[in-house]
Amino acid sequence: MAADEDLGRRGDGPATRRRGEALEQAILEAAAAELRESGYAGMTMDKVARRAATNKNAIYRRWRHRAALGVAAYRHLARSRTPTPDTGSLRGDALELLRRTNATWSSPEGAILRDLLAASSDDPQLLTLLREQAGDAMGTAWLTLLSRAVARAEAPPEALHPRVAALPMTLLRGEYALRGLPSVPDAVLTEIVDEVFLPLVRGRSPQAPQTLTSAAPTPPPNAGGDPLRA
Repeated sequence: MAADEDLGRRGDGPATRRRGEALEQAILEAAAAELRESGYAGMTMDKVARRAATNKNAIYRRWRHRAALGVAAYRHLARSRTPTPDTGSLRGDALELLRRTNATWSSPEGAILRDLLAASSDDPQLLTLLREQAGDAMGTAWLTLLSRAVARAEAPPEALHPRVAALPMTLLRGEYALRGLPSVPDAVLTEIVDEVFLPLVRGRSPQAPQTLTSAAPTPPPNAGGDPLRA
């Protein structure tokens, strides 16, 4: 048997040979199911291997430790449920992506992420991977929205910047931290887009130099006149 394949068995049916992406998907599905049922603390390589009908060696060849598998399983869940929106406008896309993120945070998948974040306080590897995941997945989605907006001439090319792309999610996470709740009112999401994100995007357009002219200040009423009438 090749190093990157195994024989998976379901129930009493015949064993089926799996390799490559098929085997990887089976492992990720099993790990995601363990996260939903037992949380990160209860997810072990042994449990995932049994559920995926494979062996631990097949898992360790892909993910060196439990933290890497846990984050990969969460990413698998999030990616399959939150595709990048394409409404035809930057405002529509930004609002829809924030709404989906907000809905996910208060969903069972969001509970998994909150569980991973809580566990990361005692697991430096997990914390590092979560930080990388947060910047990677969401950053890519927001850069995609901005790229489409630039192509539609909705936004200047200068707006296609990682810092600009990161701003909406940074503000949303701040709202979660401030409120202590896994959900933010829709009015707040609209404010993030309309009052902060879109003005920033539009403001990235290069401005023509402005000539400053010195003008004599306008004297106040009754300047130099009767002080009693001021």
